[in-house]
Amino acid sequence: MTNSPTPASAGIPQGNKPIKAVPLRHPGRWIGSGIIFLLAAWFIISALRNEAYGWDTYRAYIFDTRVATAALHTISITALAMIIGIILGVLAAVGRMSPNPLMNSVAWVFLWIFRGTPIYVQLVFWGLLGSLYQAIQLGPLSFSLENILSNMFILAVIGLGLNEGAYMAEIVRSGIQAVPEGQIEASRALGMSWGLTMRRTVLPQAMRIIIPPTGNEFISLLKTTSLVVAIPYTQELYGRSMDIANALFDPVPMLLVAATWYLAITSLLMVAQHYLEKYFDRGSTKELTPRQLAALADAEGALPGNVTVISERRK
Repeated sequence: MTNSPTPASAGIPQGNKPIKAVPLRHPGRWIGSGIIFLLAAWFIISALRNEAYGWDTYRAYIFDTRVATAALHTISITALAMIIGIILGVLAAVGRMSPNPLMNSVAWVFLWIFRGTPIYVQLVFWGLLGSLYQAIQLGPLSFSLENILSNMFILAVIGLGLNEGAYMAEIVRSGIQAVPEGQIEASRALGMSWGLTMRRTVLPQAMRIIIPPTGNEFISLLKTTSLVVAIPYTQELYGRSMDIANALFDPVPMLLVAATWYLAITSLLMVAQHYLEKYFDRGSTKELTPRQLAALADAEGALPGNVTVISERRK
């Protein structure tokens, strides 16, 4: 059993005398951090002592069943809208990369409309859609839209999903285009079909690029659900909290209740995103032999976090 050679024994020049590294001192950082900490402590203490925040009402409604049910509605709207957004995003991304001018034009118009108009305006339009269309007439056939356009939950999901699809299209397209073309050519040389190439070669590598912004979009979409009151749909977290606040004539504590629930849900989503990124990041860690390290690393530089030095087998 042999010990792993150090960078010095791998051929990296070290000089005659050992280098004594003295870390730089940054007193400004400590002073700035101390000021920020004191300001944060002052704000928290003053807020806890301020009766205008209505902490008694906050404690009474933080675990209210109506608020908890509204939080479930919010999560349902977010999940369903995100599914629609991912499906539309993949289709629009394929359309944008397609050599077919018709598909490319349709995808471009879709992105132009839903990325170029505010989400609040779109949701207001979806809320008014029932007054514009009552039925679809196809010759002698007529299909009533009353049941669909009167369901505010469905309209909220569709409105958020279409808007999210426009942003997911660019995320998916950038992830796929980031995969080197040589990977696709190598898969074709091995006899893989287009579908197998996408599933086994392109998508696993693209997911490392797609997952982080997709997680951010999901968290952002959760908070955007507060705008569905424009449809109007008031069964989600913000709408229900405001209904209770209007009955109590005390909006501040109910805003704090809604903010606490949003913060708790987004915190769980951030943890899930971390482990999902870690899962798809498998295989990206690089292992370098001392000889490779001597050729690539700087003698005085620190090793990157994803580099592991392994010992060479002696022949």
